[in-house]
Amino acid sequence: MKGRTVRQHGPWAWVPTLYFAEGIPYFIVNTISVIMFKKMGMSNGDVAMYTGLLYLPWVVKPLWSPFVDIIRTKRWWVVTMQVLMSAAFAAAAFSLPSPSAEVIASGHAPVSIFAGTLVIFWSSAFASATHDIAADGYYMIALDSNRQSLFVGIRSTFYRLASIFGQGVLVVLAGVLESRTGDIPRSWFITMLICAVLFAAVTIYHSFVLPRPAGDVSGSQDSGSGQASARKASDIIREFAMTFVTFFRKRHVWLAIIFMLLYRLPEAFLIKMMNPFLLDPVSAGGLGLSTENVGIAYGTVGVAALTAGGIAGGIAASRTGLKKSLWPMALSMTLPCLTFVYLAMAQPHDFLIVNLCVCIEQFGYGFGFTAYMLYMIYFSDGEFKTAHYSICTAFMALSMMIPGMVAGYLQEWLGYEGFFWMVIACCLATIAVAVPVHSLVDASFGRKQK
Repeated sequence: MKGRTVRQHGPWAWVPTLYFAEGIPYFIVNTISVIMFKKMGMSNGDVAMYTGLLYLPWVVKPLWSPFVDIIRTKRWWVVTMQVLMSAAFAAAAFSLPSPSAEVIASGHAPVSIFAGTLVIFWSSAFASATHDIAADGYYMIALDSNRQSLFVGIRSTFYRLASIFGQGVLVVLAGVLESRTGDIPRSWFITMLICAVLFAAVTIYHSFVLPRPAGDVSGSQDSGSGQASARKASDIIREFAMTFVTFFRKRHVWLAIIFMLLYRLPEAFLIKMMNPFLLDPVSAGGLGLSTENVGIAYGTVGVAALTAGGIAGGIAASRTGLKKSLWPMALSMTLPCLTFVYLAMAQPHDFLIVNLCVCIEQFGYGFGFTAYMLYMIYFSDGEFKTAHYSICTAFMALSMMIPGMVAGYLQEWLGYEGFFWMVIACCLATIAVAVPVHSLVDASFGRKQK
């Protein structure tokens, strides 16, 4: 019986679903929310500002990560956060307002009617960020180093599948419901409710299937293995403080921070306005796509291209190293943005052309983003490298949050064509920060040793 139980609850039983569950809330909070609020009549400026604020939990995530170690087990945090998110998705569905067709058509629905939904989404974002901390920690505790290496590709694959499900399948579902019912609020109510039910099913599954590894103890528990008890909370907090002190004492730390904040600047602006641009009518400067087609173009074709770009970037970097690949990757972050200038100027009706442009831009972003990730690993190397990498990811989230919050207001001021030209001008920031970083990076870093 024991051997059968171990096989039943082995890594294949929970690693794929755990990382699928990690990805779904992130994409609902940061991508689906943009499309949903836009379709329900919120202006571009308000959409970008209020959904941009939803990035905040990922920015400040390192500040409360030690408490996940101190209070209860990683497994407890994983299951509890999934329960909270399941409830939050259901609450978000029932909190959605039902603005009239006239209010939706005006494109200036008052933010006040969405206040309850925004609060619930913000709560979901904090739960999701906490779940990320716990899930990654649980993965390292529940698996030995060999299995961690074996399943790293599996977890990445299922996180990407969560992206396709969240940004593609759910959006397409909402679009199909819109077409059949003609009722936008009801379509999103049903979509969010389905999401809540599916996520609740995953949560129930995990409550039974997730193993209880011996090493998964809180900061105040004894491991039960006859060894010294886990570190005291005060020791964890002291070490946590030390990670910040040592991070800001690193050589060239301010250059690194500027790089992390500005390298993705064009994409930070573009990504917030991409879906509103695809959805807005031609008369407003957009492409007038249906919700269903946006789910296909951005949530499916775009995600596939992004993934392919990331894979290509990883292969290229492993062959040439970060130093040699930085310039091609920086250019691939910038030049493909021209596809949206073309789309705004030409406003093509051919859906194939739209998909091709989204594909080119997202592939370029995926390829160029590899250099960003490698640089964070490079800068984090040394003592406290895991904690320092976590701080780097906070700056990464901040780099998307601040530009994203003002992107909508800039677009309303400049129009879509002017906005995308502004994005091209921001590409100069990417090039500018790449220059000093290129001169400092070790030529051998990231290159596969022969």
